[in-house]
Amino acid sequence: MADVVNLNRFRKQKQKADAKRQADQNAVKFGRTKAEREREGAIAELTTKRLDELKRDDE
Repeated sequence: MADVVNLNRFRKQKQKADAKRQADQNAVKFGRTKAEREREGAIAELTTKRLDELKRDDE
């Protein structure tokens, strides 16, 4: 006799694998690492802070 296969489980595994494959492609195409995003955010914050410190109050 053949083994019984749960088709719902097979379908869900296939969907999960497809989603993972798509996510990996998007990460390569668009993504940056978390460290890169945090570093750029920190640099932008420091730049903004520095510019605010250099502003004159001419009012």
